[in-house]
Amino acid sequence: MAQEDAADRLSAESLAAGDPTGWFDRLYTEAARGDAVVPWDRDAPHGLLVDWTSRHRPSPGGRAVVVGCGYGRDAEHLATLGYRTVGFDISPTAVEAARRRHPGSPVDYRSADLLTPPTDWRHGYDLVVESMTVQALPHEIRAAAIRAVGDLVAPDGTLLVIAAGLAEDQDPPAGPPWPLTRAEIDAFAAGGLTAVQVEDFEDPSGVRRWRAEFHRPA
Repeated sequence: MAQEDAADRLSAESLAAGDPTGWFDRLYTEAARGDAVVPWDRDAPHGLLVDWTSRHRPSPGGRAVVVGCGYGRDAEHLATLGYRTVGFDISPTAVEAARRRHPGSPVDYRSADLLTPPTDWRHGYDLVVESMTVQALPHEIRAAAIRAVGDLVAPDGTLLVIAAGLAEDQDPPAGPPWPLTRAEIDAFAAGGLTAVQVEDFEDPSGVRRWRAEFHRPA
């Protein structure tokens, strides 16, 4: 049970210390030692991403970036479709693990902070995938993170957001993940993006989900 509870323990300690993102690398480090389980570690890419990409084929030479790539499952999926893909995570330990898990991968795995990304990433990607990363961030930095995600989208590019959902009249849980409200989903449209489709549904396990697509005009 201690391994499964590590994310709650580490995030609480990090937030109490005024470091809202420091717990990610601590979690991946403990997982590398076998002392923790990364709750979002899966063998396959997210099903909502797979479904979306089955209906949206990339343009030749398209550039993609996965926000908070973790162990790389979503980034590897995009690379198999032909995207020139960057996967980045704030945790250097996660990035190193992703490289080990996918030897010879064409994905460019990097350690970077969403809130202070490399300057040449601005408006640099034809497809930006934000899958359940912003929901792991506390509310005091979430608005900045949402703006930073949108700022990665190139002219004529697409942003795909996948997240757990929270009704406006619901209280957020005590610890991460903190599901996104409709207002937070709509906030991704700031900075010149336009909402194409916002899907709100329950998955087979009964969890409310968002899948939202945004576009930046050419």
